[in-house]
Amino acid sequence: MRDLVVAGGGPVGLAAALYAARAGLDVVVREPRPGVLDKACGEGLMPGAVDRLALLGVRPTGHRLAGIRYLDARHEVEAPFRHGTGLGVRRTTLHAALRAAVSAAGVEVTGPAVHEVTQHGDHLVVDGEPARHLIAADGLHSPVRRLVGLESVPVRLRRYGQRVHLDLPPWTPYVEVHWGGCAEAYVTPVAPDQVGLAILTTQRRPFLDLLAEFPVLAARVAGRPTSRVRGAGPLRQRVRRRVSGRVLLVGDAAGYVDALTGDGLAVGLAQAEAAVAAVAAGRPADYETVARRLGRRHDLLTLGLVSATRAPVVRRRIVGAAHRLPGLFGAAVDQLARPV
Repeated sequence: MRDLVVAGGGPVGLAAALYAARAGLDVVVREPRPGVLDKACGEGLMPGAVDRLALLGVRPTGHRLAGIRYLDARHEVEAPFRHGTGLGVRRTTLHAALRAAVSAAGVEVTGPAVHEVTQHGDHLVVDGEPARHLIAADGLHSPVRRLVGLESVPVRLRRYGQRVHLDLPPWTPYVEVHWGGCAEAYVTPVAPDQVGLAILTTQRRPFLDLLAEFPVLAARVAGRPTSRVRGAGPLRQRVRRRVSGRVLLVGDAAGYVDALTGDGLAVGLAQAEAAVAAVAAGRPADYETVARRLGRRHDLLTLGLVSATRAPVVRRRIVGAAHRLPGLFGAAVDQLARPV
């Protein structure tokens, strides 16, 4: 009987497998999609996420990130990271580095996806095969979360993300967040000759229509070839709990607020480590309290910012307020960049 099945072979699932292998657990990753996986995301790693990956022996190539810059039509303000540097890295590059580390650790990654889970007290059965524990890292719309009854009611406010890449040398080492009337646009350096451009909004409109909301940015990238548009959403996902018997939720599967603050991967990596520790100790229920603590700072800051900027008057003034109070803006960025 295996000690652990990890459902989902994205970055957090692969990290969970690496933590499990280091703990001496017999682990398998169930991922139906072969090869390197891509996903719509901002692709900026906070310093805490970079440090956690390095401790796992994973050091993907990318572009150094010095901090966060907010911009609107009248103001701009930037806050450097106070503790370490971030990394802009293509999602495919990050995934390839993690897959290589998992392969070197001797962990099997195989399909199909998890379709059936039944619990039997001292073990569970995953698609007919017994195992001691299951960690679900199968994404924003986690099928395992639904299978074990941890899905909560959806929220009314729905936000969506779209992302492209442009063959364009980065003009700054900062992640730029351009604030518009109905959306935010993120520019992240990911290579010496490439930037990622992501837009978050409540409106389901074509990418170029949304980009037109940012005329200065649109003019800067005009005429540059772009990759295909990838989308994700609705972003906000609620969960009833993060543990059901011997099933533990990590990463986006464990509930998601928004991509606005950019520290979701750091939280997911911390959750993966904590979940594996609970499994290794034979106390999966302990993970619930730890997961809640790990996500508290991220959830409060992100939900607060998303909720406040729903009001048009606040959205129009957010960058101006940060410009007038750079110390407060810097402190908020520091909180998000700190290790989880």
